Amino acid sequence: MPYELTIIEKPTYLHFIVTGENSRDTVAHYMEDVIRKCTERNFPRALVEERLQGPRLGTIDVFCLSAAMSMRYIGTLKSLAYVDVHAVGDTMKFAENVAVNRGFPARVFSTVAAAEKWLAGKPPS
Repeated sequence: MPYELTIIEKPTYLHFIVTGENSRDTVAHYMEDVIRKCTERNFPRALVEERLQGPRLGTIDVFCLSAAMSMRYIGTLKSLAYVDVHAVGDTMKFAENVAVNRGFPARVFSTVAAAEKWLAGKPPS
């Protein structure tokens, strides 16, 4: 589960770049770090740029992670923009639907620029 999390503080959100091995454990752990860092620094908006290497997670893993994290972290963030630079197919859109259906304010983007544009349109806290 080794990964590295780089944090870039923007005026209205934190931009996280995560690198390392792609696994269910890695995703669960780095998301805990993202939520904790946002809470510690009082930033209710985040951009996660995932750059994990290795096979993509399957639909069941994506569902379980998205459902569990959405329920656990509901109310902690106002906006979460998510970019998986190695995403294939509609798996990340599926993850977004699972999160949103549980009340978690997440949105998936194909580029960092699109995610930043969406976050820029969000009113500050």
